[in-house]
Amino acid sequence: MDLTFSPPLHKQRHQFVVDFVKRNKPKKVVDLGCGECTLLKMLKFHREIELLVGVDVNGAKVKKKMHGLAPISTDYLEPSYDQLRVELYQGSVTQKDARLKGFDLVTSIELIEHLTPADVELFSEVVFDYMTPKTVIISTPNSEFNIFLPGVSNYRHSDHKFEWTRAEFRSWAMKVCLDYGYEVEFTGVGKAPQGQQEAVGFCSQIGVFYQLGGRDCCKTLLVNDAEDLFSYTLLYSINYPSLCDNNILRRVLVSEVLYWAEKLKNRWMEEQAGGICDAVALCQTEEGACAEEMKDLMEWSGASDSAEKQGSCTSSRIVAVPLDVLWSCYPKVRMLSGSLCNLKHLLMDEPNIKLSQDSSAVLVNHWEQDQEEEEDDYNLDDSGYPEASLHSNSAEQEEDWEAND
Repeated sequence: MDLTFSPPLHKQRHQFVVDFVKRNKPKKVVDLGCGECTLLKMLKFHREIELLVGVDVNGAKVKKKMHGLAPISTDYLEPSYDQLRVELYQGSVTQKDARLKGFDLVTSIELIEHLTPADVELFSEVVFDYMTPKTVIISTPNSEFNIFLPGVSNYRHSDHKFEWTRAEFRSWAMKVCLDYGYEVEFTGVGKAPQGQQEAVGFCSQIGVFYQLGGRDCCKTLLVNDAEDLFSYTLLYSINYPSLCDNNILRRVLVSEVLYWAEKLKNRWMEEQAGGICDAVALCQTEEGACAEEMKDLMEWSGASDSAEKQGSCTSSRIVAVPLDVLWSCYPKVRMLSGSLCNLKHLLMDEPNIKLSQDSSAVLVNHWEQDQEEEEDDYNLDDSGYPEASLHSNSAEQEEDWEAND
């Protein structure tokens, strides 16, 4: 029987984990046997995760694909308050490492069957007794299903040391629960042909283990603290840009303030030149500033022929944009700063921002001055830098039953 899965089986396994993450929103996740980081690349977009870790014994395989976990340009251009740190390690799942203790979710997708029986015992101890995660998802081939897989005579992969039946998997899982204080739910992905599901089960069987609340956690912590081991080698680590970083917050805020201050300056100048009839019409543009505050801006800026007038800093070369207008009319400026007082404080020492003497307004250069500078720029010679070449990643080839474990 020629059986194919849609989506492919490895994608169904990964989607099972992604769906679990969506429902349960774990903050710390580690994928044991991460391989080429395929699952991790899917999970990095779920920003409820704050720490995302991959471990694999094959460091070369991890290094080949690890840069696909780096932040993309959008993460830098539009950072959020979400925090994400990615770490990748080379190491064996039979060894203990203190950096992996206390995670919310541990995944082991098509890994355990690559271990010897002795190593399976060590794996159970490391994961359930030493790491003590709240939840563990383990998938492994169901040998009863192999009769439907073309070309499979013994094991699905040459490196498999065993492949369990449903009863064998259940027996191992129940012993783990009894020994280490967990409970387990059984499910799977890859359905059998019509009418055969109950007889053979899923192609990949899955156990979802939940830590019991009654476990003696204090005893576990005391034992683990005495074994402060660091047996893994760190291959890659990166922090995603976040507005929780004050430097990034300031950079984004300055960018927003400069952008909207320039917009308001241009609109005020159009009104002064008679391009727009009144303040109400002016304020019906996409920027969305309210009419009354824009009217105040016009009066405040337009009446400033004298530099001595308090709160007034407009000249033939400079237009002053009040901070209270920026704060009240633009939600992102308001969200980033929190308060008008905090907005002034955050902008006060910024080299790219010029404030009035009383720090109540942003000073923006008059357009004529800007135009002269642009004309000067046009007269400059070309920089001579070569254009960057474009690169495209080739599509990954579809693999066999054990692709992208």
